[in-house]
Amino acid sequence: MKRIGITVAALFVLIAGALPAFADQASDEALIRKSVQDYVEAFNSGNAKLLASMWSPDAVYTNPDSGEQVVGQEAIEAQFAEIFETNKGIKLSAATSSVSFISPTVAAEFGAAHLIRSEGEPEESQYTAIYVKRDGKWLLDRVTEEDVPVVHSNYEHLKELEWMIGSWLDEDDQATVATTCEWTKNRNFMTRMFTVAVRDRIEVSGMQIIGWDPGAKQVRSWVFDSDGGFGEGVWSKKGKAWQVQVSGTAPDGSKSSSVNMFTPVDDDTFSWESVSRVAGGELLPNVGPLRVNRQSSP
Repeated sequence: MKRIGITVAALFVLIAGALPAFADQASDEALIRKSVQDYVEAFNSGNAKLLASMWSPDAVYTNPDSGEQVVGQEAIEAQFAEIFETNKGIKLSAATSSVSFISPTVAAEFGAAHLIRSEGEPEESQYTAIYVKRDGKWLLDRVTEEDVPVVHSNYEHLKELEWMIGSWLDEDDQATVATTCEWTKNRNFMTRMFTVAVRDRIEVSGMQIIGWDPGAKQVRSWVFDSDGGFGEGVWSKKGKAWQVQVSGTAPDGSKSSSVNMFTPVDDDTFSWESVSRVAGGELLPNVGPLRVNRQSSP
């Protein structure tokens, strides 16, 4: 049998030789993470001199308010003293997300910072801090920051419908209606995917989207089914129940309307009924109320 170019023993020696480097890196990462917390404590105590000592002698600091850059610990101390003088009660929090080593003596720390002033809105930023190792100590050399983008969400307007999130089932001997409701990203909309099956055959399926209409200042929904029909609804809360005024268009172009009501019973049950149903100009019988049971939680 042909021998592989490296023996198991030699491989073990190589791995063992690498272990101290990995161990040193883990230790250095712990020191950097600890340094971040020490920095926050010094900042929140207003100690400009201690803060400046955590920067390298030739570090460059950029004032986030003015954009002014200063070089060296003495100038950095003066900058922080001015910040603390003009921003009484300013507080900082920071959380490290990761640390990456560029070389044995240079590392990049990535994190998020939260700044609270006595006046004005809290400020959030994502930052990258470059550390250099000098005399066994990790010191800041550069910091770059980016504002965290503001994410718009209509969750406040939709949170009273959050009980609908999850999978639900309504069934009898003839038919089964299965619904799964989920949040979209940033909780701006809820999507409800549904299927209606008669025995083992799916008769119709579709999707409903529920969201906040900022122009009309109300909750609205839009529904599309696999037959080509579509509709929209306007939601309003009446006691515990949500009442939905629905208008729709059938695949043949005829119009329909109804009032649907969703009433939570408990965490795992809600009732649904549809009244005042009109399709193609004809009045149809009411449906329900039906009890719908939760199959799974989000």
